[in-house]
Amino acid sequence: MIRINLLPWREARRKAQRQHLGVLGGMVAVLGLLIVGAVHLTIAGYIAVQSDRNEFLKRENVRLDKEIEEIKKLKSEIAALLARKQIIERLQADRAQAVYMLQELVQQVPDGVYLKAIKQTGLKINMVGYAQSNARVSTLMRNFAASPYLENPDLVEIRAVNLSNKRVSEFNMNVSLKQLQSEDAGKSGKAAPKAAPAKG
Repeated sequence: MIRINLLPWREARRKAQRQHLGVLGGMVAVLGLLIVGAVHLTIAGYIAVQSDRNEFLKRENVRLDKEIEEIKKLKSEIAALLARKQIIERLQADRAQAVYMLQELVQQVPDGVYLKAIKQTGLKINMVGYAQSNARVSTLMRNFAASPYLENPDLVEIRAVNLSNKRVSEFNMNVSLKQLQSEDAGKSGKAAPKAAPAKG
């Protein structure tokens, strides 16, 4: 009976299997490294892209902040210019009102009435004067009430006094300017219509 020793063959087969497993293990490790590297590169690419986007957003935010500051400055300058414009327009209107007020006083004060003092506070005018009679004061009030630039005549006080050995009536009266009409007249640039003064 022939006996065959299989130990060397089995040992060789085991060695071959171990080598095969080692090769497979190396290939799997290399493949794993490649996959890990690919994933790492992909994630790094995403991170780089996102970083670029973040940097772009930061730059845009800085630019927008500067533009917002410029807009705020422009708004402040515009508000200041509008305030100056309103002041100038108000001064022009007030200047026109003073002209119309003086013109109306000249037009509406009847003969026999003399103004001693005039004081304007806003749209309110206070005047003190002398009249030859109470009827002249009444005529003055009617003239003011019919004026296109004056309104609301209010007699504060009237009393009899002696002036240069003559008995006259001293009066204290308030009257108001019509603001809208005076401003419209100032804008149109036309002179106030002359009303014929009533004779008392």
